[in-house]
Amino acid sequence: MSAAPQRNSGDRAGNPDPLLVACALRIEQAALRSAGPGAAARGPAGSYSLLRTGMGPRAAERAVARALDRPGMDRAAVLATGFCAGLVPGMHPGDLVVAEETRGPQGAVTCTGTALLAEALARAAPGRTVHTGALTGSDHVVRGQERAQLRATGAIAVDMESAATLWTATRGGPCPEGGRPVAAVRVIVDAPEHELVRIGTVRGGISAFRVLRAVLPAFYEWHRSLLLPRR
Repeated sequence: MSAAPQRNSGDRAGNPDPLLVACALRIEQAALRSAGPGAAARGPAGSYSLLRTGMGPRAAERAVARALDRPGMDRAAVLATGFCAGLVPGMHPGDLVVAEETRGPQGAVTCTGTALLAEALARAAPGRTVHTGALTGSDHVVRGQERAQLRATGAIAVDMESAATLWTATRGGPCPEGGRPVAAVRVIVDAPEHELVRIGTVRGGISAFRVLRAVLPAFYEWHRSLLLPRR
């Protein structure tokens, strides 16, 4: 777990709000670290911190709550990322998912700047398909028929931490104008025709790792766009 960012747009020096990027797994953290100058760095938009929460919604809630309670983090933008399971036939390992909203047992959270983020990801990972839609949460790995059931709710992908991360970041309420921006970007590691139990999983995992490593500049671009004056 990285140290909290030290800069904040609310300070008198006029520094921008920090960006907290949250992932669950060590391999996800490794992919993101290999893309930049370290777990805590100065990105183009301002202060950036990488937080590894641990696996599952409870771990995500605890880790994110602790991170956002630190000094200077009251208006930090929060972006949940890592790997996920695709729910829509035709998805492939290495495809990207940008959440329009996250859904969990506590409710749904609407994401900020989805279209802009999707465009930035398409530039950062040319040739990769970017899907936008609802990202649903689960407390376990989803397989088989349960995938179809989640797809029937309108969700396009599922993971274990994004919903909990964003719910905690917004304290379960909508972000008011000028409030905390939140987003979720996931890389598909398995899909209906490419489930983890099948041959080719290793290849799919390598593909997803490479994509996750490539998209950090898109997170910076999204964050930078939030700092621009609104008209």
